[in-house]
Amino acid sequence: VQVMESGGGLVQPGGSLRLSCIASGFFSSYAMGWYRQAPGKVREFVATITWSRGQTYYADSVKGRFTISRDNGNNTVYLQMDNLKPEDTAIYYCNLDQFWGQGTQVTVSS
Repeated sequence: VQVMESGGGLVQPGGSLRLSCIASGFFSSYAMGWYRQAPGKVREFVATITWSRGQTYYADSVKGRFTISRDNGNNTVYLQMDNLKPEDTAIYYCNLDQFWGQGTQVTVSS
């Protein structure tokens, strides 16, 4: 199983970005999610979504600004990030069970 993120970049405060994560290989995971790690900080949970019912869960820090969605047919999960803040700057990682992507950098700065 492999997971691969894309879509990071540099954006101004208040801007938006959309991250994508595609999973390849055979898996029977219940959910897929996003985590992030800022410089000097531990990796933290951002959001997760279940494959079957599309139930979503968010960290309090991103509720109302980030939206996680999925495309089951393409084994892809998205993270729409709106109203971005400088404190959202981090490397964003996709997670599927014990599998992690390589991460994609998101920088929010003017």
